[in-house]
Amino acid sequence: MHKDVEKILLNQEEIANICKNLGAKITEDYKGKDLLVVGILKGSIVFFADVIRNIDLDINLDFMVVSSYGAGSTTSGMVQILKDISVDIEGKNLLIVEDIVDTGVTLYNVKNVLLERGAASVKICTFLDKPSRRTADITADYIGAEVPDEFVVGYGLDYAEKYRNLPYLGVLKRQVYEK
Repeated sequence: MHKDVEKILLNQEEIANICKNLGAKITEDYKGKDLLVVGILKGSIVFFADVIRNIDLDINLDFMVVSSYGAGSTTSGMVQILKDISVDIEGKNLLIVEDIVDTGVTLYNVKNVLLERGAASVKICTFLDKPSRRTADITADYIGAEVPDEFVVGYGLDYAEKYRNLPYLGVLKRQVYEK
């Protein structure tokens, strides 16, 4: 365990099972449909890769970079699209893959932008859900695990761009981010 991690919430085996189960459900729900899977970078990259390998369908992929955090530990509430998807989405079924739904502000805005552009449907698959902090009216369609109101890192999730490469999900020690 990394020295800055207080405890492990999900180990590698538990994460692998989450991805397998989500992939099976997504496969079932989108059978016979065209699906564009949109990863929200950077946090979702590890989860995104594992989930799509568990989707037994022909899919298309794209990515967005969206930020509302900067280098802090809490959302600023201001959502910026730093990198947009590169394909026309009119009439397409989209699945947004995100690392965590916290306040929901980012995903609420992204989903509405994509619907305004003419997507046939926009659903959300998130590795983690933190409903205790929700301020926007949004619920993910596919949820890997619910987490308590603690600062989590690893498996793609970061604090100030660190800890993304940890192979597990852990709780960051308070003294690291409360400086």
